[in-house]
Amino acid sequence: MRIGQGFDVHAFGEGDHVTLGGVRVPHRRGVVAHSDGDVVIHALCDAIFGALALGDIGQHFPPTDERWRGADSRQFLRHAAMLMAQHGYTLGNADVTVIGEAPKVGPHAQAMRGNLAADLECEIGRISIKATTTENLGFCGRGEGIAAQACVLLERL
Repeated sequence: MRIGQGFDVHAFGEGDHVTLGGVRVPHRRGVVAHSDGDVVIHALCDAIFGALALGDIGQHFPPTDERWRGADSRQFLRHAAMLMAQHGYTLGNADVTVIGEAPKVGPHAQAMRGNLAADLECEIGRISIKATTTENLGFCGRGEGIAAQACVLLERL
């Protein structure tokens, strides 16, 4: 088995929603990002790439490459799933924590879990999504951005 962890953060900017786990979540602001800025998927991809010792999301999908401008991050996750299979691994489980004061994750967590499970071709019971605040401390607490961290366990096929 292999374990990986990932982290991602994006500042808030213009917009009326954020994308989390492939779900468009209404919010008074958007995120500043090259792709869709989905911190959940970006952290999860980094966890998978880390467990496979294959670098990070920026190496696979460089922000300098215009092909990824505004890209749906779910394609990044499907790429990570393909690499897992090519290297002889399957997802044991994934645990993702969204960090920020807003938007509220709870009402969208089940839809996020469904998207991630579909893209990773696993049972929804292998995916955990939860959220926490920083009690108004730091950039997330001041409402300047949103972050996510992820941990995965990969098992040999």
